[in-house]
Amino acid sequence: MDCKVTIQQARFDLGDEERALRRDAGDVGALVAFQGMVRSGDEAIPLAALYLEHYPGVTEAEIRRIAAQAAARWPISACRVIHRVGSLAGGEPIVLVLVAAGHRGAAFAAAEYLMDYLKTEAPFWKREDFVDGSRRWVEARASDDAACSRWQ
Repeated sequence: MDCKVTIQQARFDLGDEERALRRDAGDVGALVAFQGMVRSGDEAIPLAALYLEHYPGVTEAEIRRIAAQAAARWPISACRVIHRVGSLAGGEPIVLVLVAAGHRGAAFAAAEYLMDYLKTEAPFWKREDFVDGSRRWVEARASDDAACSRWQ
């Protein structure tokens, strides 16, 4: 199983990506899609944008490694991960994880596993840019680590 991984600035189209994955996956019984969006923020000062950086080549390789681990745990037929970088406004799509498998249990579990490990292991750096001009780099969250620990 090969997982197609793309890091890009441009928006993606969920429908186009789903159709492409179905072509790659062949005859499967389940396809799970997770699309994450930039939250507008829960701070007193509204978020203007979320800025993401990555380490080209390294980030893609790490996501492929995570996908290979998922494929070793569950019988998945194909997967697709797109993660955006650059400056993204609230409400914009930031990440897409698609997983196809013979049955829904494997597809759901693998998609959740991929997303949990993307949040904790993939080398991205996120900065919150607020409407007042202030900025803050986003620290790792204990809740993301806790979500990941259930897979061990």
